[in-house]
Amino acid sequence: MGNAAGKAAVTVSKAIGRYRWTICGLLFFSTTINYMDRQVLGLLKSTLMGDMGWTESDFGDIVAAFSLAYAFGYVGCGRLMDKVGIRIGLPAAVAGWSFFACVHALMGSVLGFKVARAGLGLTEGGNFPASIKAVSEWFPAKERALATGIFNAGSNVGAVVAPILVPILLALYGWQAAFLVTGGIGFFWVIAWLLIYRKPEEHPKLTAEELAYIRSDPVEPQENIPWIKLLSYRGTWANIAGTCFSAPVWWFYLNWVPGFLNKQYGVNLFGAMLPLIIIYTMADFGSVGGGWFSSHLIKRGMKPLRARKLTFLVCGLCVLPVFFASTVSNMWLAVLLIGIAASAHQGYSANVYTIVSDTMPRNAVGSVVGIGGFCAYFVGMFVSMGVGRLLDATNGNYQVLFGIASVLYLVGLAIMHLILPKTGSGKTPAGIEV
Repeated sequence: MGNAAGKAAVTVSKAIGRYRWTICGLLFFSTTINYMDRQVLGLLKSTLMGDMGWTESDFGDIVAAFSLAYAFGYVGCGRLMDKVGIRIGLPAAVAGWSFFACVHALMGSVLGFKVARAGLGLTEGGNFPASIKAVSEWFPAKERALATGIFNAGSNVGAVVAPILVPILLALYGWQAAFLVTGGIGFFWVIAWLLIYRKPEEHPKLTAEELAYIRSDPVEPQENIPWIKLLSYRGTWANIAGTCFSAPVWWFYLNWVPGFLNKQYGVNLFGAMLPLIIIYTMADFGSVGGGWFSSHLIKRGMKPLRARKLTFLVCGLCVLPVFFASTVSNMWLAVLLIGIAASAHQGYSANVYTIVSDTMPRNAVGSVVGIGGFCAYFVGMFVSMGVGRLLDATNGNYQVLFGIASVLYLVGLAIMHLILPKTGSGKTPAGIEV
C-alpha cells in the first residue's frame, strides 16, 4: 500500500510539472549573490583600514551608510516591484547592486566608500520584496513556506562562499579584484533571469496542469489597509520590536567578526576562512531548527503565539554565552560561542517574521515586514556608528559589544510579550486563536 501511494505521488508530480522550482532556484542564487556582495567589505576590513588609514569610526560610518540606504530600499522596493513587475524590477535591482559592488574598487576615501555602500544598500533592498512576490506568483499557498525557506537559505550560503572567495582574490590580485569579481557575478544572473523568467500565464515551458496547480488556491477578497492604519495593530509593533532588537546584532556579526578574529587572535583572511564558514553553517541549521521547533510545539497542541514566545526564549538563552566570546583565549571556543549565537539569531529571526503572519491580515503581511525592516535598519545605522566609536574609544575592546549583543534578544522578547495579545483574549486579525 505504501509503495503504491509513493508511486502515485511521483506520477502526480510528473503530471503537474516542476518548472516552478527553476524559478525558486533563480531566487536562491540572487539571494546568495546579495549576501556575498554585502559581506566583502567586512572581510576586507583589516586590509582596507591598514591601506587607507581608517579608524574604527570611519568603518562604522561606512557601514551606517549602507544601513540607512538599505532601510529606504527595503521599504520602497516592494511598492516599486508591484508597479513595474518582477521580470524587470528584480534584474534591475541585481544589476544596480552589482554595479555599486564593482564601484567599491574605484574608491579611495571614506566618502567614496560611503557613496558606494549607500548605492549597494538602496539596490540590495529590492531582493527580498521581489523574491517574496515571485513566490506568491509561482507557488500555491501550501508550498510557499518551503519555497521561501529554500531561496532564503541563499543568505547563509552567500555568507559561506564569500570567506572562501575573497581571500583568494585578495592574495592573487588585490582587494579591488574582490569587489570586481564578486560584483560581476550578478550580471550573469541578470542575463539568466531575463532569458528564463516570464509570468506563469505567459511562460512557454509551464504546462497547463502546473499552471492550474499554481492557481489552485481560492481567490480571497482583499481589503487595502493604509500604512498609517497598520500602526494600530499589535502585530506591527511586535514585529518592529523583535526586528530592532535582533537585526543590528546580525549586522555586527557580518561586519565586525572578521575584524574581531584579526584583532583578538591575529588571524588573516585565510586564517579566518574556516572559522567564518563554521559560524554561518551553524547559522543555517539555526534557521531551520528555529522554524521546526515552534512548528513542533504547535503540532503538539500549543497555541501559536505561546509556541513562538517559547522559541524566542530558547533562542535568547542560547545567545547569552556570546558574552564571553572576547574573553576566551582559545579562538575555536570563541568561534563556537559566536556560531551558537548566530544560529540562535536565525531561529529567533525566522519566528519574528512568522509572528507577522500569525497576527496580521494576510494582505498586510508584506507591508508590515517592510515597516519592521525599515525601522531595524534605520536603528542599525546608529548602531554601526556607535560600534565604530566604541571600538576607537576602547582601543578595539569587543567585550562591551558582545555583552550588549548577548542580552538584546531577551529584551526584545520582553517587549514583544507586553505588546502581543494575552492568552485567552480571542483571535488575532489573522484568525489565529490566542
